Amino acid sequence: MSTLKAGLIQMGLKGNTDMSPQQIRDKMVEAHLPLIDAAGKQGVQVLCFQEVFTQPYFCPSQDKKWYRAVEKIPDGPTTQLMCEYAKKHSMVIVVPIFEEEMPGVYYNAAAVINADGKYMGKYRKNHLPQVAGFWEKFFFKPGNLGYPVFNTAYVKLGVYICYDRHFPEGWRALALNGADYVVNPSATVAGLSQYLWEIEQPAAAVANGYYVGAINRVGTESPWDIGKFYGSSYFVNPRGKIIKQASGDKDELIVADLDMEMVREVRELWQFFRDRRPESYGALSSQN
Repeated sequence: MSTLKAGLIQMGLKGNTDMSPQQIRDKMVEAHLPLIDAAGKQGVQVLCFQEVFTQPYFCPSQDKKWYRAVEKIPDGPTTQLMCEYAKKHSMVIVVPIFEEEMPGVYYNAAAVINADGKYMGKYRKNHLPQVAGFWEKFFFKPGNLGYPVFNTAYVKLGVYICYDRHFPEGWRALALNGADYVVNPSATVAGLSQYLWEIEQPAAAVANGYYVGAINRVGTESPWDIGKFYGSSYFVNPRGKIIKQASGDKDELIVADLDMEMVREVRELWQFFRDRRPESYGALSSQN
């Protein structure tokens, strides 16, 4: 396919953190459904939401209440509902949620649903921050599924999640596994992160010769005072150019046409894969 119509949805929290995780999940899903339908009407073929899209970013706390936000993949209600919407719109949907493997074993994950509504598999976030305001290891185990690439109806699709983006190894693994488009759902706040927001993902797109869709939530989430989620979701092409970007403060669906021929053009011009020297990189994986 020479052109891929891709969509990203960024959104602020609906309800408040005094509500139960189930109540928040219902409000967040309800708020997303009109935008999913709008994406379908525009002919979007691959759609992605923000990190743990059904909930607040609860990792500033260490409150076991949020363990009740977990869902099974693919049998939980959110993944099953998105299977219906994927089939309704013949749309691939990436669904980032808080996943339960078994009681007490939880992952920051994203389900991938094909355009026929069938569940294809999932990615589990591999790199987890553990610093003030981002106590992710209290809630999640590190991913154990590697760096899968999904051969969807429209594109070879990879997923990387938020903090993962600081680690070039995974971006490269996704490229070597065949990805032509990688989505990076995030929950990231103003500060040093915002400066990096428009550096790291374009750099990854250039280094690996693929498109990246970067998604961030918007607004603030009380009572946690970690800063403002600044939205600014965007698409970047394999030359590192941002081709469409959302606002910094609004719920928004952004849609872009991705010229997939550019993936081949860039890789044939910049022969990074030919010129790699993996035999010289051994120390990178042997150092602990």
